[in-house]
Amino acid sequence: MHCSSSQSHCPLTSYLHQSSITYSLPNGPFFLNTNNHKRPFINKLILVATLQDFTKTTSSKTTPLLSTKTQNSSDGLIRLVEENKGVTIEQDYEKSNLDGKICELHLLHKIKALPIAQRNDILDVIKKDCRFETIATFNNFFLELYMADEVDFALKLFSELSNFVLVPNCGTFSLLIRCYCKKNDPFEAHRVLNEMVEKRFQPNVAIFTDLINSFSKRGRMQKAFEVLEIMGSVRCEPTAHTYNCLLKGLCYVGRIEEAYKMLMNIKKSTSIRPDIYTYTAVMNGFCKVGRSDEALELLDDAVEMGLVPNVVTYNTLLNGYFKEGRPLEGIGLLNKMKTRNCAPDYISYSTLLHGLLKWSKIHSALSIYMEMVSVGFQVEERMMNTLLRGLCRRSRTERELLSNAYEVFDRMKSRGYVMYPCAYELAIEAFCIGKQIDKALATLCEMIKSGHSPRKMTVNNVIRPLCVEGNLVEALPILVLMHEENRMGIEFPFDILIDECNRQGIYMCSCTIYGAALKRGVVPQSKPRDCSAQLNQI
Repeated sequence: MHCSSSQSHCPLTSYLHQSSITYSLPNGPFFLNTNNHKRPFINKLILVATLQDFTKTTSSKTTPLLSTKTQNSSDGLIRLVEENKGVTIEQDYEKSNLDGKICELHLLHKIKALPIAQRNDILDVIKKDCRFETIATFNNFFLELYMADEVDFALKLFSELSNFVLVPNCGTFSLLIRCYCKKNDPFEAHRVLNEMVEKRFQPNVAIFTDLINSFSKRGRMQKAFEVLEIMGSVRCEPTAHTYNCLLKGLCYVGRIEEAYKMLMNIKKSTSIRPDIYTYTAVMNGFCKVGRSDEALELLDDAVEMGLVPNVVTYNTLLNGYFKEGRPLEGIGLLNKMKTRNCAPDYISYSTLLHGLLKWSKIHSALSIYMEMVSVGFQVEERMMNTLLRGLCRRSRTERELLSNAYEVFDRMKSRGYVMYPCAYELAIEAFCIGKQIDKALATLCEMIKSGHSPRKMTVNNVIRPLCVEGNLVEALPILVLMHEENRMGIEFPFDILIDECNRQGIYMCSCTIYGAALKRGVVPQSKPRDCSAQLNQI
């Protein structure tokens, strides 16, 4: 049954007025309740019924529209469950009035719930049974689809506009341009803009800016400037945001001098005042090509104009100093941020810490790390491994850093960070240097159990102190563990264990270790002593 022209019978007009709508399907009505369509999408209505009759018309198998459980009720009720921020509310609806094919579900939720292959069926229903009274009602529904990120469905609906006997207006074309921009198809959006201008519609500055931004992000600056020319032809004045998009695009393709010249022209303009984002865009371009000093001059210029730099502006400079190998200057910039009441964020600290570690400024990196932790930021796993390695290496000559290395190691373990093999080995070495053999032994065992194969030097660092102390009982389990985990390499220090067994007179043990080495294809330099006396005692 086709919808009549009256509002009370037109499904989509009713939808736009927040009332109930009914679609006719081959097997019966398809009901959608939209009374609460303005609620956030987190309030999802999950249909418990499977709408079997509807899905039979769209596929050979019965497929539920949503992944839910079907609840059969003998008392004639269909149960719907509303999930709202963890609170479940169940409501019962009379099944007798719904004929078993009714779903109280927001239309946009319905579209999102359907598989891609089945969305055309809903579109066919809209084309067949629905009439938009005015282009304004169509635009309202078009806007809802755009805001819900259902761009493909919105474009399909627009392609059927002629079936609704409606003529697109300025708002329709504007939404169409935005849909193509969101779909990352600025060329098609440009075509629509030309058609819009030919029909003597006046796009607003936001539409022009969206299209310029879309071209600029792809580096198609010639097209972006063509759109700017169209703006001039229709006497639409660009805003600072429009120029910001152009500046980002110019810097993206390496046309830094043009970007700087444009910034200076904007600064001299009487109609447009550059904002801090205008300066930040050009500063970012300078930093990308190793001209951080010029970026700093722009920062000072912005401050003189009365603009307030934000954290993004400072982070741009910090990244420039990092790339140029000048991370220590970033510390001064970080202090300047604080004096100007701009709190450094996670990116600020991470960028600076990364630069200090990359350029081996361990003491400064340790200071920034401690400040970062004190303000509540968590250092990422990769940088923690790098910091630990740097501290352990430096502690070979600067023993005062051992305690810091231990603290970083313990923090990594408490946070459940994955430790890299090199970090494990350097931590073991640091524990041995600090005479913390028990921790070194435990870390070595942990490394082996984690699936890593320690190098000969690492194993030697642990076994040798144990053997010197005559603590062979703790040294031998390392051999057993590596054998069980199949981590025993050909460089395993068999000689140290054989010598210690011989020294303690445990000749049977030395023979066993010697045999294990031979099975591994290793001929130890140390030989076990005659164990015949012990064999006779057995």
